[in-house]
Order: sequence, then C-alpha cells, then structure tokens
Amino acid sequence: METATGPKLGRVVPAGESYQGKQGPNYTPGISAETVGSERLWLGSVVLPPGGRTKAHVHDHHESAFYLVSGDEAELWTGVQLEHRDVAHAGDYMYIPAGVPHVAVNRVATPALFVGARTDPNEQESVVMRPDLDANVP
Repeated sequence: METATGPKLGRVVPAGESYQGKQGPNYTPGISAETVGSERLWLGSVVLPPGGRTKAHVHDHHESAFYLVSGDEAELWTGVQLEHRDVAHAGDYMYIPAGVPHVAVNRVATPALFVGARTDPNEQESVVMRPDLDANVP
C-alpha cells in the first residue's frame, strides 16, 4: 500500500513524554495520532500511584482496555452512578465500554502499572470529566 509520501510501513516507536491526564494519573503514549499518525488507536502505559485514583470521567465515543502489568490490585468503579466495583490483580484485563463513567483506585502501597488501549488516537481530547460523580467512590 502506497501513500503520497511512499509505502505504508510498520515501525518501532519509543515511549513518548509522560503527561498528567485530565482524569489524574500519568500517561505515557506509545501509539497515537501524535506519535505515528494513528487514525483509530491509542496505546500506552498508565501508572496509578499508591493511594492514587482517577477523577470520575467518561469517553463518550470510544472503548478502553487495560492490562494490569504489575501492582497488588486496582479497583475499577463503573456504572451510571459508579455503583459497580470490580478488583483487578496483576495479569487481569479491564474493559470500559464507550459512554460508561468510570474511576480507577489504587488503595495499596505499590504502584499499579497498566498498559492501555483506546479506540481514539487522540486520548485526551475525548475525555469528559464528571465531577458530580467523584463523591460516589469512597
């Protein structure tokens, strides 16, 4: 397959600069619109520090998936009022459908390291903050 500038090729991409997301934790992009011109995918890592949590938020039009690489456990709160709680351990995957409010919480003494993917290459542009739900997660 050719583009205006030559053939389309895969490539190795070094980790991008970490940044603090609107929803709280630090994200390190790997694959995104900014790093490789991705059209439908964001892939990177996220660290939730001990005692850390995300702010309540939703991604109206894209799905998210995370793999807990290391850490003791992390809570995932989802639902219209964040009423549903699941606990992930290292080796577990988490899935968040489009349009579902969510919060992740790390209540233990070790950082939780995730590899995450989203079906939006512009990860921060589609974050909708939901401060009205923050108090629903203890």
